[in-house]
Amino acid sequence: MSYMEMQSFGKVGANGLLLVDKGEAFLFDSPWNDAQTEKLVAFISDSLKTGVSTFIPGHWHEDCVGGMEYLHSKGVKSYAHQMTVDILKEKGLPAPQQGFRDSLALKLNDIEVYCYYLGAGHSTDNIVAWIPSEQILFGGCMVKDLHSKDPGNLSDAKPEEWPETIQKVTAKFPGVKTVIPGHGRIGGKELLKHTEELLQQFLLSLY
Repeated sequence: MSYMEMQSFGKVGANGLLLVDKGEAFLFDSPWNDAQTEKLVAFISDSLKTGVSTFIPGHWHEDCVGGMEYLHSKGVKSYAHQMTVDILKEKGLPAPQQGFRDSLALKLNDIEVYCYYLGAGHSTDNIVAWIPSEQILFGGCMVKDLHSKDPGNLSDAKPEEWPETIQKVTAKFPGVKTVIPGHGRIGGKELLKHTEELLQQFLLSLY
């Protein structure tokens, strides 16, 4: 988890996921900026004797892509949904090297990794990453932790579409054991249910 002081929300912690196998690592979401990411990469190298080969951000916000320029400088390959690529380019920011539309399949040695776009939610471009051998779902900021009392930052959200997107995620991964939200504590599939309920309550409050 990395932290950033945000004017609207105070000190905010953001989760990432590091998948390691045989001296190689995939990183899902970077820390908030290049300096934090440099420290993380140094730790991975020094303590885990591992190099990051591939980077996959969940959407275009800084808690996912803030360290991407540093990762590129170290020769790390990057993949993201095409919308993420397009949005960052439009904003004149560093963008992932390769984009995909509906899904992406990668392999870390013998470990299969799948990324899916199942609809808008926290942002128009948010994706989830699935590691079937571990039954781990990296939901990112689309998924709220159990302590969340509201949907959080809605500046780029599609709250009217978000519940349906979560329903698609729930249906696609019935055997999930571990769900990692973008912020807060990890859990199981109860995080998906909690997120859907939060969004339904929020939508009802608008009427």
